[in-house]
Amino acid sequence: MPTDLSAIIGADLLSFFLVFCRLGSAMMVLPGFGDSFVSPRLRLVLALAVTLIVTPVVGAGLPQLADAGAAVGIILLEIGVGLFLGISVRLLMSALQVAGTVIAFQASLANAFVFDVASAQQGAITSSFLTTLGIVLVFVTDLHHLMLAGLVDSYRVLPPGALPPMGDFTVTVVRLVGDSFRIGIQLAAPFILVGILVSVGMGLLTRLMPQAQIFFVAMPLQILLGLLVFGLTLSVGMGWFMGVFEDRLSTILLAG
Repeated sequence: MPTDLSAIIGADLLSFFLVFCRLGSAMMVLPGFGDSFVSPRLRLVLALAVTLIVTPVVGAGLPQLADAGAAVGIILLEIGVGLFLGISVRLLMSALQVAGTVIAFQASLANAFVFDVASAQQGAITSSFLTTLGIVLVFVTDLHHLMLAGLVDSYRVLPPGALPPMGDFTVTVVRLVGDSFRIGIQLAAPFILVGILVSVGMGLLTRLMPQAQIFFVAMPLQILLGLLVFGLTLSVGMGWFMGVFEDRLSTILLAG
């Protein structure tokens, strides 16, 4: 006879643990919540606190666990759904890394590496700056509330215990990877245009004065132009990105 785990452990505790599996795994990789500069203990406390608030809201739709085998299967499914939701948002935020890398190449700053606290690895200085600024703007504009609301709303779209649509998951991830590259290139479009014009100008000067090292001499000017364009387009570009980020976030996380 299978043992009724709900009778042994308690239905409330099981519901809390199931909700924690999805929300905790999502918050482990969400931008801002799951970054390396956030203490693991703080992440755990945040996940437990959010789970404590959300469990009474979604507890009625949680499945009953009849035996240990069913419990393990549902737990693994919940962890997988949570990781998918968190990684989806992380892929959107990676557009800033793409833009920063392209900007660094166009502004001759590709060799200026710094430690990126978001990805916990070295990267171009412009990439690290844009990523950090993007995370700050997410919390300043309260878009992290939209992330948490999307996690709660996911229980209506992806009910616990049901096998998630793996085909749709694959299509969504592929589409998000393509969108992140497209958004990153659109953010870096002014720098690409200026870089093309500067390269064409230096190429003409090289043809006129082949004995001069034009590309080496003009590098400070290229860096200065890159920083100038960066300062002129930063506010407009990040404002546009936050609008696109909110729109994509609503499409992915919120039902309907």
